[in-house]
Amino acid sequence: MSARSTRRGRSAGRGGRSGRRTAGAASAAAERAAVGRVARGVPPREILVVGSVALDSVRTPFGETTEALGGSASYFSLSASHFSKVSIVAVVGEDFPGEHRALFEDRGVDVAGLEIAAGRTFRWRGEYMAELGHAHTLETQLNVFSTFHPRLDARHRECPFVFLANIDPDLQLEVLEQMRSPRLVVSDTMNYWIARKPERVVEVLRRVDVALLNEEEARALSGETQLAAAADRLIEQGGRAVIIKKGEHGALYRSREEMFITPAFPLPALRDPTGAGDSFAGGFMGWLARREIHDGDALRQGLACGAAMASLAIEDFSPRRLVETTREEIADRVAALHRMVSFRLEPI
Repeated sequence: MSARSTRRGRSAGRGGRSGRRTAGAASAAAERAAVGRVARGVPPREILVVGSVALDSVRTPFGETTEALGGSASYFSLSASHFSKVSIVAVVGEDFPGEHRALFEDRGVDVAGLEIAAGRTFRWRGEYMAELGHAHTLETQLNVFSTFHPRLDARHRECPFVFLANIDPDLQLEVLEQMRSPRLVVSDTMNYWIARKPERVVEVLRRVDVALLNEEEARALSGETQLAAAADRLIEQGGRAVIIKKGEHGALYRSREEMFITPAFPLPALRDPTGAGDSFAGGFMGWLARREIHDGDALRQGLACGAAMASLAIEDFSPRRLVETTREEIADRVAALHRMVSFRLEPI
């Protein structure tokens, strides 16, 4: 977490085997209860997300979907909505299906800032090969998104939590100029912007609390090959904290004060990796928005919440699993991640 957030936050014979199983089950139940109890007991803090809402056509070795709900703001908001109140600022065309707007509203997402412009909605068509590691873009139609400039009303400008999805860094900076005094700002980016506007991407990096990048983006922006060195270099460039998303290998968090690694939630199979990073961001920010204290423990659990939400997103096409999942299922996955990485340290 950034220095300012951390300062604010600071003001786990047969009878023996059976006993261990019982203790383990009790521990798991306690972990699930803790996740649910805190999520229910703390008033939600509103998150503003500025990004894209799109219609995606995706093909993978496990199926395909045509003109399904997509876009960074869509995945983020439907993920974060399980933890906190979310408001979207984005643009769609006159052809945007009403059932998608209703889906946001059913999840409690505020769509007052979802502008409807004359023209067609942003569309993306892509394909994944067997390794599912990288999307191959087959077609991009920016349509109304090509002239999008975020319009924030007075309530948006007061939001304490802000997620700047992977839009043009100039637009991200436009949003920052309109915000009053947000408590936590997280940004995302993509190789397209790093290649074309690296100085502006670095400027955003320096002005936010946490910058999210995937492995390729971190290497491209830092000029370093090894991810640990890339994270260090991004901090040297002025970043307060960075999260490097490593797909099936989890995520690396690096700030000026600490480093932390979280695994990905292991899945036996997945169908569509589209939106995994935005769903991760939604879980991460959603949890932190729920918490009054943003210390190291909250940060670590936020990363686990992000990993859990990303694992749900990739189990089906479009954000279907994000909509269908329950608080209990999310809590189970966070508790499972906790058990995977927690152990009692003995003297060596």
